[in-house]
Order: sequence, then C-alpha cells, then structure tokens
Amino acid sequence: MAFLLNKTTLSALRLNSQANKAEDSLSLSRRRFHVEPGAREKALLAEDPALNRFKSYKKSVKRLKVFGDVLTIFVVAGCCYEIYVRAVMREEARKQAEESV
Repeated sequence: MAFLLNKTTLSALRLNSQANKAEDSLSLSRRRFHVEPGAREKALLAEDPALNRFKSYKKSVKRLKVFGDVLTIFVVAGCCYEIYVRAVMREEARKQAEESV
C-alpha cells in the first residue's frame, strides 16, 4: 500500500515539474519581445487631472501614521507605569502590615 502511495506521489511530482517547465518556457518567450504601448495604452496610463482630488497625500498619511504610533507608545507606557505604581503600593502596604503585627 505504501509502495502505491509513494509511486503516485512521485508521478504527481514529475507531472508538476513538467508543467512548470512548460509555463517557464512560455513566460520566457513572452518576455523576449518588447512591444511599445500604443496610443490607447498611453492615454490610459497618463495622469488624469480630474482624479487629483481623490488621491491621498503621502505626507499627511505619513504624519497620521507617526501620530498613531506615538499615541500607541504613550498609552502602553502609561499602562506600564500604572502597573508599576500599583505593584509598588501593594509592596509598601505589605511591609507596613508586617511591621504593625
């Protein structure tokens, strides 16, 4: 049973490698020829001034990301500080309780 399973996996791998070789040869033959884009393609790739107002501005997006990162760091630091203060207060309360006993 294991022999049949092994044989089928090997044949499947061989078929896969042959299919990949065929695809590679097709993609290589397509890449060899460079065709200059036509007038229609150039017109489609040209920048359209009517769409400028819908573009996101990189500087403002970058500033917003930096602001979010800084805000996240402040919130995490504040949480860590609160945890630290509560731990210190608890330790001091334990010491005072031991001294009073």
